[in-house]
Amino acid sequence: MDRHRSWLETAGMEPTQTALIVPIPEAEEAVGRFRASLDRAAGWGVPAHVTVLYPFLPPQQIDEQVMAVLRETIAEIPRFDVALTHVGWFGDTVVWLAPQPDRPFRELTAAVWRQFPEAPPYAGAHSDVVPHLTIGHDAAKPTLRHAADTVAAHLPIHATIDRVRLIAGTPDVSPWHTVCEFPLGATTTAPAGTGRAAVRA
Repeated sequence: MDRHRSWLETAGMEPTQTALIVPIPEAEEAVGRFRASLDRAAGWGVPAHVTVLYPFLPPQQIDEQVMAVLRETIAEIPRFDVALTHVGWFGDTVVWLAPQPDRPFRELTAAVWRQFPEAPPYAGAHSDVVPHLTIGHDAAKPTLRHAADTVAAHLPIHATIDRVRLIAGTPDVSPWHTVCEFPLGATTTAPAGTGRAAVRA
């Protein structure tokens, strides 16, 4: 864990949170200029992404055992192709892109959450965790509608999902940085591993 601990302690202001995300750089051209003004996370340096688990463990709890469990768990999910096919809304305040299929994202979230039940998605605030790529939130409805209509003209956006990124930072205070990336498994999955208990034995 030494190199990860060293990074966390020296990356400017010590981070207070971590997250697991799937960056989707193929979406940046369509959503980047809107995220820059409409998505808080963009101001933290977080790229266009679908969230796997946020908030994840506090940074001081990220040790080599945690990293090993993440690596093994994520490798058990095969890499997959996805298309961002349409615009969705959470009420009138959040506009986002829907990935299809969304089941692999749900499987990633469920698999990590099973290994780390102390870190439920969004701290348990939502009964159904909907995979999504945020375009913008908490702005005037006409502003969000304009962003939605403009981005929709770029759809569908295709991407190959082959890794999950662990990032750390402090919301609204310091930039978020990459701690590590974990590759997904091959398209044809290998036999399942033995999970967290075996790694921590």
